[in-house]
Amino acid sequence: MNETYYPQEIEKKWQKVWEEGKAFKAPDDSDKPKYYALSMFPYPSGRLHMGHVRNYTITDVISRFKKSNGFNVLHPIGWDSFGLPAENAAIEKGVNPAEWTDENITYMKQQLKQLGLSYDWDREVATCKPDYYKWTQWLFLQLFKKGLAYKKEAAVNWCEKCATVLANEQVIDGRCWRCEDVVEKKQLSQWFLKITDYAQVLLDDLDKLTGWGDNVKTMQSNWIGKSTGAILKFKVVGSDLEIPVYTTRPDTAFGITYIVVSPEYKDIEKLTTPENKAAVEKYRADARKMTEIERLSTERPKTGVPLGTYFIDPFSGKEYPVWTGDYVLAEYGTGAVIGVPAHDERDYEFAKKFDLPIIEVISGGDISKAAYIEQGTLVNSGKFNGLPNEEAKYAITLAAQMEGFGEFKTQYRLRDWLISRQRYWGAPIPVVYCDKCGIVAVPDEQLPVELPTDVDFSVKGKSPILTSKTFLDTTCPTCGGAARRETDTMDTFMCSSWYFLRFADAHNGKSAFDKNLVNKWLPVDQYVGGIEHAILHLLYARFFTKALRDMGLLDFDEPFANLLTQGMVLKDGSKMSKSKGNTVDPDEIFENYGADTARLFILSDSPPARDFDWSDAGVEGCYKFLNRVWRLAAGNGKWKIENGKLKMRKKPYICIALEKRGL
Repeated sequence: MNETYYPQEIEKKWQKVWEEGKAFKAPDDSDKPKYYALSMFPYPSGRLHMGHVRNYTITDVISRFKKSNGFNVLHPIGWDSFGLPAENAAIEKGVNPAEWTDENITYMKQQLKQLGLSYDWDREVATCKPDYYKWTQWLFLQLFKKGLAYKKEAAVNWCEKCATVLANEQVIDGRCWRCEDVVEKKQLSQWFLKITDYAQVLLDDLDKLTGWGDNVKTMQSNWIGKSTGAILKFKVVGSDLEIPVYTTRPDTAFGITYIVVSPEYKDIEKLTTPENKAAVEKYRADARKMTEIERLSTERPKTGVPLGTYFIDPFSGKEYPVWTGDYVLAEYGTGAVIGVPAHDERDYEFAKKFDLPIIEVISGGDISKAAYIEQGTLVNSGKFNGLPNEEAKYAITLAAQMEGFGEFKTQYRLRDWLISRQRYWGAPIPVVYCDKCGIVAVPDEQLPVELPTDVDFSVKGKSPILTSKTFLDTTCPTCGGAARRETDTMDTFMCSSWYFLRFADAHNGKSAFDKNLVNKWLPVDQYVGGIEHAILHLLYARFFTKALRDMGLLDFDEPFANLLTQGMVLKDGSKMSKSKGNTVDPDEIFENYGADTARLFILSDSPPARDFDWSDAGVEGCYKFLNRVWRLAAGNGKWKIENGKLKMRKKPYICIALEKRGL
């Protein structure tokens, strides 16, 4: 045994032994108890960064520990390989995104092997390959057949720089989650998944996730955003129209003095009188130029214009005006809100600015100075006078329901998942449009609908798929007539919402996965990834699992039993990023110190869930420590070869010392 520590030689030798002996292969038929350890799989961006190294090292240690304790460990890896970066590279460099992606996968795979991770490489998948996205398309069609996938015209989040729509979850502070460009609203016909059908069960089942951190569960609960209240319906004077409004404060119904509808409200044109049309249209045009974050800002003064129409308050019989205001959004509630200025600060500001009536209906404050938002008893509320306002919520809603102009209502902040993308590098949506038959699902035997290769990536403002001369025109599977293919592709989160299921049966060519194998390996026992995926990926994966359970494709409720959200790797107190020039190249660490030094430093600096600051001195210290360990083992031990195996003639000093300490 050489007394000098040469990590690159040692690591390369044993990595070869592991690979040739398939040391980390997870057999499906083992009698050992199963353990499924999984890191959130990487996007093949070109090379690993230290955030990857930390994530994968943590999961690797867990996997090795469980394997050494007698478990049959499934520890797979794959590639979340569709998405904008590959398409942007195709546009900028004139290369096919498939080629760019394959090159990146090859390089990053070599890095992962060099890092010495205990992956079962026989289960490797890449979401951009037809043998994977065929089943993404098939799963979409199962959702479509169950009524959970549908298409509608909607005001969507549009990123001009990326030339695509974004789900609500992909808009952060009014900006695109990828390019950070300002997001605007645009009317488009898009595909959605009815995740709202599962809002309550997604919320309820958070209690089952005892192995998740409270911070992640709170984030999901807040995003689902359950509230209880009432729908009240207000008739428009001189019209057959009704304006339904959702409110959590039916106790203030006798204090309503106006209604505000969003500039995108479905009936706004019908509600606008001819003399108000010009002002309303100008206001609506200005609202379209604003981001959602600007419209909802509490710092910005409230604006609005009257539509010229009035509604009848069903409680008092009085008539009050209908306005439009940009602080009301069409996709939240019914797209209309009641104005109760005496008991809401925003409404009070609006009423004062436009000289609208203010009626006190809860006693205890001085509404000449400010809105009163505390508890109290009802006044100026007819037969409900004297009731505590919390009791009045139920009583007034019940009365409205009995009179036919209201109902109890539970509302969720969560909106249906928008999955359409006007991009090339994604799984094509497997439907066709027939003038005779309408929207028709592509039959299973015609899957996958493959991406065309005859496209022009230089086009701006539309999907490159539209430039293909071979993709668009097809025949209707139902009537055999002329039909057109859908040219939108799916959000990449569709692919990552079920990849953990595919790993259980990675190369099944006949189905997305075998139900028995999925039920054997799932749920994932330990999932490791970044907190930034707490809402996007984790919520979608939970929805997919529950929907597939209801279709009889699997037998469990939740995909991930335990979740560890590792902290970020920082440099000089800031998150590592190329733009800041503070990244550390793992290849340099491997070359200078070896992968074990990188792994040891990643694990030794701080607990996995906390951020930790990269330190060159810390890396050097870990390298010196490993040198000492190696010298102790090599210098004090006497070794011999016996029956082809390496054995000690005499225990080294370090082993004796550890034994004395009971280690």
